[in-house]
This record gives sequence, structure tokens and C-alpha cells, in this order.
Amino acid sequence: MRVQAGVAIPQAVQELITNLTLAPNSQLVKMVKTPFVRRMIVRETEKYMYARLRETRLNPDAQPSVEDDRTIMGLAIIEAFSRVLTRGALSDAYLRGMLQTLIKTLFIDRGDPQAKVKFQEAFGRAAPSFLLLAPGKACNLRCAGCYADADGQRPCLEWSLVDRMIGEAKELWGERFFVISGGEPYAYRSEGQGMMELFQKHQDSFFLVYTNGTLVTDEVSRRLAESGNVLNCLSLEGFRERTDARRGAGVYDRVLATMDRLARDKVPFGVSLTAARDNVEEILSDEFVDLVIGKGALLAFLFQYMPIGRAFSLELMPTPQQRAWMWRRSWEIIREKRFFMPDFWNHGTCVEGCISAGGHGNGGYFYVDWSGAITPCVFMPYSPVNIRDVYARGQTLNDIWQEPFFQAVRQWQYDYMQAGRSTLAPCPSRDHHDELERLLLQFEPEPTDANAVEALLDPAYTEGLVAYSRAFAALTDPIWEERYVRRQAGPDDPIAPLPEPALEGQAGK
Repeated sequence: MRVQAGVAIPQAVQELITNLTLAPNSQLVKMVKTPFVRRMIVRETEKYMYARLRETRLNPDAQPSVEDDRTIMGLAIIEAFSRVLTRGALSDAYLRGMLQTLIKTLFIDRGDPQAKVKFQEAFGRAAPSFLLLAPGKACNLRCAGCYADADGQRPCLEWSLVDRMIGEAKELWGERFFVISGGEPYAYRSEGQGMMELFQKHQDSFFLVYTNGTLVTDEVSRRLAESGNVLNCLSLEGFRERTDARRGAGVYDRVLATMDRLARDKVPFGVSLTAARDNVEEILSDEFVDLVIGKGALLAFLFQYMPIGRAFSLELMPTPQQRAWMWRRSWEIIREKRFFMPDFWNHGTCVEGCISAGGHGNGGYFYVDWSGAITPCVFMPYSPVNIRDVYARGQTLNDIWQEPFFQAVRQWQYDYMQAGRSTLAPCPSRDHHDELERLLLQFEPEPTDANAVEALLDPAYTEGLVAYSRAFAALTDPIWEERYVRRQAGPDDPIAPLPEPALEGQAGK
């Protein structure tokens, strides 16, 4: 998730980090472990972020509460790094990887600046920020409601094809950040190679991997500690009862054992949480959040259940009232615990709305699944083109960018932002499904599986999502208008407090 005003790094700290990355490995590790250097980087970066916030208040076109959100999220990122460094929770390889690849290459250099400038000049928009790749469908679990409908079957992309896409994204888009999902990434094998070989080949890039955690063995953990360029996000549904109910008996204990294994080997990790109607309060409770922080999690990603994939049902989605409560509660956790916990729907203020189809202005992403189908988003299962066909025609990733359906999605995003519509509800699929459906009927991208066909042909599906979005808008449009559109703030005004809960009951029951 790209945070527009996330980690704003002052020039002096940028120069220090650049100089550190030029030092011999042993010297670099020693300096980063020095408490004075660590505290200075954190202190100066936080001071700089608050100074930038004050500067944005002088811009009459800026929305103070949007800038508040981005600053708060950025501070949580800084705290995440500070926490693992203070704990000594990173192997030497990860200290180098975090500093050289994640902080310098991604946060300071923003990937390959020359490639990004070349793309901007050619297409008039910023290049995509990352690729999300699901190279294999195979999975050792059978989770209820799986968005990928993954199973024991093994359709997959050839390892050489995945490697080619990563190399091309680096060359043409200047990318150095890639997200891997599945299926289960650690079940993927092709041409005698798997994910670890991919990570090791592309040491100049950083990988975020969504995994069920059960295949991260001692050997995988050891190799990750040596690689230093991967952050695994382990999936949980809450405590033991809810996790095992959805994922299978004993999975909760296996995931916690993986956390201990990674912590032992000084490999950082996060968690991935699917918010459904029956677990919203649990995964956002102090008890659960404190558990994952205590286990050493660097961050937590919130995914609201989207009705796609296996046995999809609108009844599994958090209710509009629960989702509105999630918005306030997640910001409460981020503010009070300084825990980086982005929600890909509720936190649209941090990323200028929807970032699918490559993004409308300041970066975004594409999704490529195990069959080669390319879609705007992992939760929008409709594809106008297949990567194998693209390469068979002698084309490149830049030709994907120019696909008419993807252009139309980006234009929708741009028009949405220009009209000042709410980025508390930015998703064309969940929040504006009738508008997305018109694009689907106009451009006729291929559904990626039978579940997507069923959803497209069922009028009750669209009617249900439209009713859902209207109910959510009725709850949150007043917050958008009062907090984000109308609020004024001077340069010395503090970050605004969260609005008081307007709903009855913890989750609006």
C-alpha cells in the first residue's frame, strides 16, 4: 500500500542513509545497531514529517484531515522500523536489506528514477508502483471464502515468466517493490525453482508475501534470514477458534509457531487479517492487536472480505455499520499504539482513492494470476489480456498499461478524484459496483473463473452491493463532508481528534 505522504525523510537523514549504504557491510550493520544513530534517524524524520504537515496547512488546496491521515500513517511506519531495530529483531542481511533496498531504494530514490521519468514522459502519468503476482494456485489449505478459490491443483506461471515480468517491471517502470500472493506462495514450484530462488535473484528489490504461514519451515526461515529482502504477512482470522474455523484445525498454533521461528532467526513479519461479519470486533480488539505486536509483528494489513472466489456471499461482508466502526477503530489503533495497520478500503485518504489498473496519477498496481490473466485488482476478477499473449505478440508491460479497459478504470479514478468524491469509499467494485458494471459491459473483459461469471450474470449481486454502498455512504458521507471537505486548519493547529462514534454498539449492531 503506497502512502502518498508516508515516510517523508529529511535531506540530512537521506544523506546519512546514503552514506551508510556505501559503507562495508560489517561497518554498516554496526552503525545501524548503534542506539544514537537509530534514535537520531527516527527523531529527525518525525520532526521533518510534522514540519511538512505544517507546510501543507498553508496550501489552500490541501485538505487538512487528509494530510493528518497521511502523517499519522507515516509515523506508524517509522515506529514499526524503530520497534524492530530496538528489539534487535533483524538479521544482518535484513539490516542491509531494510536500509539499502527498502529505505534508500524505495523511500528515498523511489525505485529507478530514470525509468520512472521515461515512463512519465511517454505516457503522461506516473508508472505503476508495484506488481502483485500470484504465480501459483496451489495451496495446502481449503479456507472458507478464499478469494482465489485455491486448492491442491497446480496451475501456475512458469518461473522464467515470473522472472521476466519482474525484470521488465524494473526496467520499464523503475519498480523495486513486488507483492506475492496465491494460492500459497511457498507451495509454488516451476522449472525446478520456487519463491526463494526468485528472492535471491532479485536482491535489488523488496518483496511483500501473503502466506498462510504453514509452509515456512526452519529451512525457509533460515534462507529468508540470509536473503534479507522479504516481508511475510501471515494470515489470521482472530484467535484460535475463529482462525481454525475458517482455515482448518490446528492452523492457528502452526502460524504462531511460524512467528516464533521467524523471530528466532531475526526475520521480520507482519500479519494479514480478513475482516468478515463474524470477526470484526475480535481482530480489532486490544487483546488481539496486543498479541500480534507482542509476537513481533511489524504491521498488520486489513482486508475486508470481498464477495468473490469460493462460495462467495454478500452476507460474509462486514455490515455497513461494522465497516464505519472499523474506520474509526483502525485509526484509533494506529494513533494510540503507533501500529501500522492499513485498510485497503477505509484508508483511501492515504493513497488518493483507488490504485488499481496501474493507478490514476501517483502510482498503483496490476494483478497477474497463475493463468496469466491480468486484472486491475486482485478483487476485480475481470481480465482484458493475458501475459502469455502479450509476450507472444512481442509486446511488453507497457502495452498492458495501454489496454482500453485499464485506461477506462484509470479515467474513472481520475474523474472520481477531480469531482471531490469520498475517498472513505473509493472502491469501484465494492462502493460503486453499478459504475464498474457499466465498464464491464462496455469493454467485456474476460471473467477469470466461474465465480466471476456467476457474479456478473446475477442481478441480485449488483443490487446487493449497490444497496450496501448506499447504506455505507449514508453513515460516512457526513464524516467526509465535515472532517475532510469543510475543515480548515492553520499551520500550528494540532492533528484533529477522531470523531465521536455515531453508531450504537461497538459494531453498530
